[in-house]
Amino acid sequence: MILNLAKRRKTVRKFKKEKPPIEKILKSIEAAKEAPSGMNAQPWHFIIIETSERKREIRGLCEEGEKKFYEKMKGKLGEWLQDKGFTWEKPFLSDAPYLLLVFTDVRAPFAVQSTWLTIGYLLLALEEEGLGTVTYTPPNLREIENLLGVPKYYRLQTILPIGYPNDEKPKYERKALEDVISFEKFGKDEF
Repeated sequence: MILNLAKRRKTVRKFKKEKPPIEKILKSIEAAKEAPSGMNAQPWHFIIIETSERKREIRGLCEEGEKKFYEKMKGKLGEWLQDKGFTWEKPFLSDAPYLLLVFTDVRAPFAVQSTWLTIGYLLLALEEEGLGTVTYTPPNLREIENLLGVPKYYRLQTILPIGYPNDEKPKYERKALEDVISFEKFGKDEF
């Protein structure tokens, strides 16, 4: 049941050393590409990275961008990240057996929205395959795009480090149903 899958799925930043079969990722992408898209443009493109060298290059670029981001960060987001123990370091980018980068063709109508729909499908498909991930979007997208020779009309949406989960941290609690829906107009309504 899809609800059970969604309730089970959590963010994973730590992975076992064991490398999953690539077929599990390909099967997940096969499911993800069935997502709806504006004009059926299917504006997504996936790059699978599995070599240690390329993962280290991506991690290095991302961490350079993160250092600058963390230096400027203030307010609620900064407090939350500090409280949770997050830093500019992103070891999951080199520790995960695979990185899956998801791009969108910005020439398509509703390209970003369509691509995030496919990412949603992908997250549940990976969970069904017993794989964990986190949606990570670096602050310096262009540098990653340049490294990988991405055409000028594609934009990186997220990097998904993928592997068998080795993260005991529980899933963050979700809001109650009555806190996220309204009837007839925006606002608190009683069921």
